[in-house]
Amino acid sequence: MGSHSSPTILLQAQHLSKSFGGVRAVDDVAIAIPQGSITGLIGPNGAGKTTFFNLLVKFLPPDRGSVVFDGRPVHGLPPHKIAQLGMMRTFQVPRVLSRLSVLENMLLAAPGQHGERFWAVWLGGRRIRQQEREMGEKALELLESVGLGHVATEYAGALSGGQRKLLEMARGLMCDPKLMMLDEPAAGVNPALLEQICGYIEAWNRQGITFLIIEHNMDVIMSLCDRVWVLAEGRNLIDGTPAEVQSHPRVIEAYLGSA
Repeated sequence: MGSHSSPTILLQAQHLSKSFGGVRAVDDVAIAIPQGSITGLIGPNGAGKTTFFNLLVKFLPPDRGSVVFDGRPVHGLPPHKIAQLGMMRTFQVPRVLSRLSVLENMLLAAPGQHGERFWAVWLGGRRIRQQEREMGEKALELLESVGLGHVATEYAGALSGGQRKLLEMARGLMCDPKLMMLDEPAAGVNPALLEQICGYIEAWNRQGITFLIIEHNMDVIMSLCDRVWVLAEGRNLIDGTPAEVQSHPRVIEAYLGSA
């Protein structure tokens, strides 16, 4: 009989905990994200989902616990180093620089820009110009791919909420991420644009990007995710397939109990 090899785990967190003023927001939480998967993270309001995201990327220092990404412990690294390793996140309310153009927002995310180094400005003008040209082409290509090419020169502040979410995702792709962590991509988005966003996520996943998604919209979770982890009151509740999780009595109780 042939044996099935286990999937490679791209992100593994264990025993993550964080308290605020004596309140345990995240309490001994673990998660394992297989490479190439789309994994959901759900739970009632106040379950600790966004705090957990912030612990994973070190926007918040954990009180205890460990995070291993792509085989490397990252809990001792600052956020920008974690991002450089290929771990990107978006926010519930998209963070764009309103007074810069959509294209300029994209270019700010480009990694390893030669022009940022003092001596390179003096010694490598041609190399800098070539890189700027390449980054500009890549940024425009990504904007076109998410339907924002026509607003590339407009102020980012003029975008709708859904367009800002698309810009934030496209900006994350400038860094060629291995893992994209999306915080409520469906929130405040009209149904037509939401369908497009889900299509983009599936397409990017086929290209090799792994996803971890916080989402309240169960239709999105059911249609996109391979596996779902549930948090309640800052702790792991259960994990399983979307169908298993949606019908599980403990999940139903956690949601109804929070009403």
